[in-house]
Amino acid sequence: MTKANPARGEAEIVVAGEALRLRPSFAALVAAEEELGPLFALVERAADGGLRLAELVALFWHCLDPKPEALTRERFGEALAGQGLAALTPALRILLGQVLQGR
Repeated sequence: MTKANPARGEAEIVVAGEALRLRPSFAALVAAEEELGPLFALVERAADGGLRLAELVALFWHCLDPKPEALTRERFGEALAGQGLAALTPALRILLGQVLQGR
């Protein structure tokens, strides 16, 4: 696992005891936008408390870098749901901040 670099807007989450890096690269954000629609609307939903778990999982999945070979999106989503939204909020805040700041 490559450590998250906060200066690059990266975040870190722990899944099944393994630290994983979320890197909001241009390609990752474009892929997330293709699936979820406009990212600014996603930020607005999050600010209004209307972000769905499936949207959070999709954003995190697209930003996951590198993706562990054995990890499926379904297992990833279940692991995130098992942690609860409070545990994921710091990483979400970092990624959404990158969408707004455009680093």
